[in-house]
Amino acid sequence: MRERSVTRVVPPVQPRKLAKVPFVELADGRLQGVVSSGSDIERVYVSSIAAGTHGYTCSTNNNRPCGGLRGSPCKHLTALANEAVVQYGLARVARYLRVEVAEDGDLMRALSGSHEPAPAAVVFSRFLRHLAYLEVPSSTAPLPEMQWFPASGGVR
Repeated sequence: MRERSVTRVVPPVQPRKLAKVPFVELADGRLQGVVSSGSDIERVYVSSIAAGTHGYTCSTNNNRPCGGLRGSPCKHLTALANEAVVQYGLARVARYLRVEVAEDGDLMRALSGSHEPAPAAVVFSRFLRHLAYLEVPSSTAPLPEMQWFPASGGVR
C-alpha cells in the first residue's frame, strides 16, 4: 500500500472578489485575514476573531490599531466575516468560531466578544508568502522551498 502526503484544497463555496479581502483563513483558532483599506491603497488591515471567546482585533500592517474599533467590531472585521462566509460557507465558519447563528444568517450579530489584541505579524507574513507565489512564473520545475514534499509516491 502506498501512502501519499497531499494537502486537500477546498474550493470556495462561491467565487470571491479579492480586492477588498485578499486573504482569509480559518487557522490558529481564529478567523483571520487581510482587508484592504478603503482610503489608502498602500494600507491593509490584519483582522481576526477568536474561536470560542469571539475576541476580535484589527490593526494596520505596521501594527497601528484600527481607528474603527470603538467598543464594537469595525468595518474590516465585518468585511472579513462576510468573505469567510463566501469562501467557506456560513455553517463551517459558525462551527469553527463556535457560535450559534440565528435564521437571518447574521454572523457578526451572533458574536459576543470584545477587543482582544492578537499578534498580526504571523497572518500578514502568511499573506505575503501567498502573494509571492503569484509572481512565480508558470513552470513544471520544482520550487526549492517545496522540496520537502515527496516528489512522487510518498512514504512507503
